[in-house]
Amino acid sequence: MLLEIKNLNKFYDDKHILKDVSFHIEEGEVYGLVGESGCGKSTTARVLTGLTSIKSGEIIFEGKKIDYKKIRGVRDIQMVFQDPNSSLNPMKDIKWILEEPFKINKCKDKKLMESKIKEMLQMANLNEDVLVKYPGELSGGQKQRIAIILALLSNPKLLIADEAVSSLDLSGQASILNFFKKLQKDLKLSYLFISHDLRVVYHMCDRIGVMRNGEIVEEGTPEEIYLNPKHDYTKALLKALPGSSDFEEALNNI
Repeated sequence: MLLEIKNLNKFYDDKHILKDVSFHIEEGEVYGLVGESGCGKSTTARVLTGLTSIKSGEIIFEGKKIDYKKIRGVRDIQMVFQDPNSSLNPMKDIKWILEEPFKINKCKDKKLMESKIKEMLQMANLNEDVLVKYPGELSGGQKQRIAIILALLSNPKLLIADEAVSSLDLSGQASILNFFKKLQKDLKLSYLFISHDLRVVYHMCDRIGVMRNGEIVEEGTPEEIYLNPKHDYTKALLKALPGSSDFEEALNNI
């Protein structure tokens, strides 16, 4: 087991945001958290990357309990945000941005740095001429691919994707989702994939947790969630899905 979280509780002032949230992720597994905005999905991700505190609970990574105050220093857990601009310095070119993780880790092997960046650009179907461009010169999909590469240059074992495709159109979403799947297969990554859209987690995930009001109300495989939902909230999410056939067609066209 790669990651296990037990009974996470989080408060903002007097509001109970996370209520005994528990789930686990196996090595090489893609686990999805789905639910409407404000249900606690992103707060869970922020806890796991050390960006916010918890009132109580346990985080166990590779069999070792981790103090949430120290988890931000765990390079094996990286995150891709909804807005790639939050990860990309608009004043620096892409070459500078992608070299930064190597500098932070005090890597002085320039050939290793260049070969790794070139390899990741090839996996992302990006030309090397992107390196001389600035974030503002790239499309939304290109920026998200750069943000994903940036997260992966630290060689994480767990990648958290928080609404990583929600700002893109259907074609862009499908392209990035298939890029995620290729990376997971090639690099043997584990993912925590967070989305408000059941179609996205159905396409991506091995197991899905449905979250409502800070609690996981149902968990199962994509087929179990889609074909035999148990909780009324899951059923409501499925009924509210717009344009599922359009989304699936876009995926099939990539």
